[in-house]
Amino acid sequence: MSLLGRLTLDSFSHGAVVLVGQLMIVLSVIAVALLLTYLKRWKWLWREWLTSLDHKKIGIMYLAVAGLMLLRGAADAAMMRGQQALSSGAHHGFLSSDHFQQIFSAHGTIMIFFVGMGFMFGLINLIMPLQIGARDVAFPFLNSISFWLFASGMALINLSLLVGDFSAAGWLAYPPLSELAYSPGTGVDYWIWSLQIAGIGSLLSGINFLVTILRMRRPGMTLMKMPIFVHSVLCSMVLIIFAFPILTVTLTLLALDRTLGMHFFTSTFGGNPMMYVNLIWAWGHPEVYILILPAFGIFSEVVSTFSQKRLFGYRSMVAALAAIAFLSFIVWLHHFFTMGSGANVNAFFGVMTMVIAVPTGVKIYNWLFTMYRGRIRFTTPMLWFLGFVVTFTIGGMAGVLMAVPPADFQLHNSLFLVAHFHTMVIGGVLFGYFAGFTYWFPKIFGFRLNERLGRYAFWCWFTGFLLAFVPLYILGLMGATRRLDHYDASMGWQSLFIVAAVGVATIGMGVGFQLLQIFVSIRQRHAHGDVTGDPWNGRTLEWATSSPAPAYNFALTPKVAERDAFWAMKQSGTEQKPHYEDIHMPKNTGMGIVIAGFCFLFGFGMIWHMFWLVPLGLIGAIGSIIIRSTNDETEYTIPAAEVEKADALRMKLAKATEAATDLPAVNPEPKVEWGVTG
Repeated sequence: MSLLGRLTLDSFSHGAVVLVGQLMIVLSVIAVALLLTYLKRWKWLWREWLTSLDHKKIGIMYLAVAGLMLLRGAADAAMMRGQQALSSGAHHGFLSSDHFQQIFSAHGTIMIFFVGMGFMFGLINLIMPLQIGARDVAFPFLNSISFWLFASGMALINLSLLVGDFSAAGWLAYPPLSELAYSPGTGVDYWIWSLQIAGIGSLLSGINFLVTILRMRRPGMTLMKMPIFVHSVLCSMVLIIFAFPILTVTLTLLALDRTLGMHFFTSTFGGNPMMYVNLIWAWGHPEVYILILPAFGIFSEVVSTFSQKRLFGYRSMVAALAAIAFLSFIVWLHHFFTMGSGANVNAFFGVMTMVIAVPTGVKIYNWLFTMYRGRIRFTTPMLWFLGFVVTFTIGGMAGVLMAVPPADFQLHNSLFLVAHFHTMVIGGVLFGYFAGFTYWFPKIFGFRLNERLGRYAFWCWFTGFLLAFVPLYILGLMGATRRLDHYDASMGWQSLFIVAAVGVATIGMGVGFQLLQIFVSIRQRHAHGDVTGDPWNGRTLEWATSSPAPAYNFALTPKVAERDAFWAMKQSGTEQKPHYEDIHMPKNTGMGIVIAGFCFLFGFGMIWHMFWLVPLGLIGAIGSIIIRSTNDETEYTIPAAEVEKADALRMKLAKATEAATDLPAVNPEPKVEWGVTG
């Protein structure tokens, strides 16, 4: 075998549609490189961002990658709906069947792994340590590795646009379609190794954040005094730790089938494709809740803040989160009721699926009761919440219907299921993260987002969502199946597919308004700046520090006495002389990029059978970890005098703003009760 393995010149040849994508990627990379060169920002980029161990900067980089992947995923969705709207009868649209299946597979993979997970880890990095009063995460270097493994997996999946092709076996790559006999190219291998690398990063993040929550809370913050968002993150991270090893093992077994000729999931020589389906959904169903539980936590924070009330039923909300996390592991089989397990098995998983709807319903009622008799401010984050209530209720009712095995036999392979899944993921996950992004944006960047453009974006997303997926519910009931790229004109489906395509275009307008909102807000940042650190009159500890928060998060360690700690501090009116101490923070390092780079080489070698590159990548990654572990100088010290000076300047600016606007202080710093740094 040659040094290039399976890589040939033909690997670079693609159709016209893919060529457009290739040109966009190449031109974008060149444009960014030229801009950085023109502005002389390469050293700044390396020093301030790429090598940073600051959890807030890592969170922003997660959001940036997830935002880019959202654009890629939305473009894939637009192509699929455009194809379905046009490909009827004698007209076959603009995509071949194989290319349509590749786009279908890439869209699902990107939206779940690189958009949903990216937004989730981004917001967790940015907010969770602040909410528990921590100066950093438990393992800053591990946090950097996690992000760069995530970015490496993202790079690998997008490389399939330039070299080779992507999987046409669906976003979960069921055998036997994903086995060598039916997918002999590199597509499934790209899918395996991009997910494997990013998945290991997710597992490391789960460990990191779990330890952070359990070990780095401020004195006085017991588990039942934590903000609901932190509880939701805790449950999500537990799910990651239990679920992602299943994914790692499953992908490894499939890779062994394809690379070494083993037969774990083949239909011959003792293999069992249904074992793969069981394993992938034993990970896959908890994955849905891994994504949506932090969104539930975000909605809890948003509703409480903008209703200006304590969250109704705090303990029941915590119990509901724990119940959802537990039950998510015993409902996976409802994804394949049609496999023939028998009535008893189907009945058990059908009942469990209905049971898991109960704690979810508890949360909906608690949010509505929080709003009851509250002084509600209908800001953009609150609109995202209200849109979620409508869409998620529709999706939940459809899910309970599909929990009935006889109904699922009819609907399982139809567009009804596609509509249900998107209702939960878009209406639940994305709307939640958009609400969180808008809500915490001033804390992250120091200025608020433009409200008017945010409302335009919301209404485009909400209207477009209904236009895009309500027709799919109807089409599913009419018999339209999933992964359909062409259909007979006599079916009478085209008008509904056209409406769905209009819906996707409307969502595209919403994405456009979001980009415009960010651009305009940056231009107007001085007019909408936040020098108080508390623009929404918040209730939790992230609002007790400046916006954006300094590298060390808190100049002083907040003393926690009860839930809604910052709100209690503002109401107490007590004063305590501050006591500043030196703060130790982790030094920047580029070793995370190096480790992820070697993992990228390992994955690329496995995909293209460059087996000389595989040990190079593996040894390089392990060696880099060993080298880093021998470095004892990993921290620097911020003197107490410097911390005191920065904190005094922050309070001076807040008082000046209060005096200039003649408004009561939202964040009266001298009245906050502070403990001694520990």
